[in-house]
Amino acid sequence: MQPIKIIIEKHPDGCVAYPIGIKGIVVGESDIYEEALADVKSAIQFHIETFGRESIEIDGISETFVAEVVV
Repeated sequence: MQPIKIIIEKHPDGCVAYPIGIKGIVVGESDIYEEALADVKSAIQFHIETFGRESIEIDGISETFVAEVVV
C-alpha cells in the first residue's frame, strides 16, 4: 500500500482532515489533531472496503504544496 497524503486544517472549533487523491468525499474531524488523523484513516479504510482500491487515485501526485497569498 502506498502512503496517502492527508491535509489537516485547524479551525477555532476543531480539526478537519481529508486525503488528497481519493474519489468521493472522505473526511475526518475532531477537536484534537491526532484524533482527526485517526478518524480520516478509519474513513479511508471504510472507503476502500466499500468502493475498492481502484477508487484511490494517488498515482501522479508526487508532492503536495501549501502556499499563501495576500489578495
